[in-house]
Amino acid sequence: MFEGFQTHRIDHDGVPIHAVVGGEGPPLLLLHGHPQTHVIWHKVADELARHFTVVATDLRGYGDSGKPAGLPDHANYSKRVMAADQLAVMRELGFERFRVLAHDRGARVAHRLAVDHPQAVEKLVTLDIAPTLAMYAQTTEAFARAYYHWFFLIRPAPFPETLIEADPALYLRQTMGGRSAGMTPFTDAALAEYLRCLSLPGAAHGLCEDYRASAGIDLEHDRADIDAGRKVECDMLALWGANGAVEQCFSPLDEWRKVARHVTGHAMPCGHYIAEEVPEILLAEVLPFLRG
Repeated sequence: MFEGFQTHRIDHDGVPIHAVVGGEGPPLLLLHGHPQTHVIWHKVADELARHFTVVATDLRGYGDSGKPAGLPDHANYSKRVMAADQLAVMRELGFERFRVLAHDRGARVAHRLAVDHPQAVEKLVTLDIAPTLAMYAQTTEAFARAYYHWFFLIRPAPFPETLIEADPALYLRQTMGGRSAGMTPFTDAALAEYLRCLSLPGAAHGLCEDYRASAGIDLEHDRADIDAGRKVECDMLALWGANGAVEQCFSPLDEWRKVARHVTGHAMPCGHYIAEEVPEILLAEVLPFLRG
């Protein structure tokens, strides 16, 4: 995976961020989701690298990036701080402006990155999310059952961390395999990498802190944006799985239009893990948008 890509480790405020970089052309930042790493892009990275300089990172708290202990208010895992990590990576690599393709938790970081740093983000693609505030505000029984981990992971430390660390492989299988496509989208090599990274010291705490921040300080930031009229200013494409909870429980495009000025999007013929379930269809969707 990622043959020909170069590995980088870039520090931001004492937290190292792991990245792989390959290809040539305009810069494109790829951000992954939970409970995975940059490896989610392994089926599309080579083709993207034919058109872009691809930068695929591990979010703070995930993969081979740093996993600091969470602060009492979880502010050091806020999407604002995680977005600043990614901005620092791109600037260190020499990119002041760039495009972003992001899935799941990474898409929440990308949303914050586009709002906080509009001068940096040229275009934005989000995969299988609706805005965080909308999803919490509109939680139903169906959503809570489908996304039980949203409410499990925010319990005070060390309860969820202890359960995840007791059997990381079980957590991966239950979390990823419990979606509409089961375990079929994931290659053995990718699964091995996800398990290696989830088994690292501090990994369970990092992902819990990500969710704790989203249920607290991130919502404060989102409400402040609404009050101030701040929105995503760049062109945005929102894609989501037709077989997933985002489609079944929300009206994602309607919600994005409330917080982004120039957004289009639609459901894809898949579940949550779009880049691994339907990589060819994803490329056909995002390449014209990102290159245009």
